[in-house]
Amino acid sequence: MSQPVPPPSGNPFAGADADAQYAPAPPPAPVRDNVVLGIVVAVVAALVGAGAYGALGGAIEREVGYAAIGVGFLIGFAAAKIGGRNPVLPFVSALLALPAVYLGQLVAIAVILGKTTDTAFADIFLDNFGTLTDAWSEAADGMTYVFLAISAAAAFAGAKKANA
Repeated sequence: MSQPVPPPSGNPFAGADADAQYAPAPPPAPVRDNVVLGIVVAVVAALVGAGAYGALGGAIEREVGYAAIGVGFLIGFAAAKIGGRNPVLPFVSALLALPAVYLGQLVAIAVILGKTTDTAFADIFLDNFGTLTDAWSEAADGMTYVFLAISAAAAFAGAKKANA
């Protein structure tokens, strides 16, 4: 006569061999917490973002305020992805977004002036930097400052989003 098979217990390992060898669990992912490297990456992202923002504004010959949000987000996201969850990085990113957008606006003005006066970009940007900042001051309006502030907020949010 055959023995009845007992119903499953709900434990998938109930019938497993007690002497079986199992692979060990993989080690946890390394913790990213390198503030210095995060800040270095944020500075590089700020320079790259400023150049791209200025080139875009100079190419179309107008200010693209919404691109300032992208510059800020890029800075914060890059800093936090490399630097980790350190609470300093969102604040540093927000502070770096302000000069990055400002520098991008100066690059855009220099590109536009270079096209209209047939002068090299480097001559305008390096030799006439004071005149360039005066031109920015005259052209800046309320929205310029709003987008500077929004870029800082986007940098802070980008740093928080990278580690969410």
